[in-house]
Amino acid sequence: MRPPKTRPGDTLALVAPAGPVPPDLVEKALPVLRGWGVEVHVGDCVHATATGYLSASDEARAAEFTRAWLDPRVTCVLAARGGYGSQRMLDLLDWTALKAAGPKTFAGSSDITALHRAVNVHLGLETLFSPMPATTLFDAVAAEHLRLSLFEPDSVRLIASPTASPLVPGTATGTLIGGNLALLTTGLGGAEQGSGRDALVLLEDVTESLYRIDRMLTQLLRSGWLDGVRGFVLGSWKSCGDPDAIRALMLDRLGSLGVPIAWDFGVGHVPASPTIPLGARATLDADAGTLLILP
Repeated sequence: MRPPKTRPGDTLALVAPAGPVPPDLVEKALPVLRGWGVEVHVGDCVHATATGYLSASDEARAAEFTRAWLDPRVTCVLAARGGYGSQRMLDLLDWTALKAAGPKTFAGSSDITALHRAVNVHLGLETLFSPMPATTLFDAVAAEHLRLSLFEPDSVRLIASPTASPLVPGTATGTLIGGNLALLTTGLGGAEQGSGRDALVLLEDVTESLYRIDRMLTQLLRSGWLDGVRGFVLGSWKSCGDPDAIRALMLDRLGSLGVPIAWDFGVGHVPASPTIPLGARATLDADAGTLLILP
């Protein structure tokens, strides 16, 4: 199901399901979000004082997410940032109660990949793999594409990447799934993970060495998760080493699947990253470097 589009006057809830949120980046982003004509409710964990790698306890983060989702005023729940921790709260959420609250938009990226899969599977909703406001990558271009995805989704149904090139040429149609490679891999065996059959799989990551990327791709292959995949949208691999070596590794590990692969689509941990609707049906044209989101 595609959630209703956001409208002026709606309430957007900012939550912190993973790592601590830098206060200065929140304060910088709030005027941008409010400039969209929405009320912004900032969750307790966003402002929590954390000393470790989590914004707050698992219970507190799960409670913050639940309050936001069950609030009838809230139409969009947006993760402030990633980091680590989203997987730890998945089993603390009452998915039956969340589903009864009705469809809402959920957005975020990186570690938030774990919550995307959960919302897609448990609630049957499309979600937005998007730049997050409390990060240095929430630039004007990225913020505007997210705004359009929320308020005017029909205007961004064609997502064209100026940097993409065909690793394996061709076109394919399937359901968009995926996100951060490390989170997809560590989620194997979980109730939410499903499989990549009949899907266009988005993959990106940051600060992973070449051999670790190799290991994660090999795990996805050997587990059978990539059986029946329709195509790949390969995003950014910032601080992961030599881009040519990563490109060669992708061709080595994924090329034999015989499906279209778009390289360097510009999604992930890079400036001007577009928002991608996970769970939506789309057509990938690897030669043209485009994703067409289908009705």
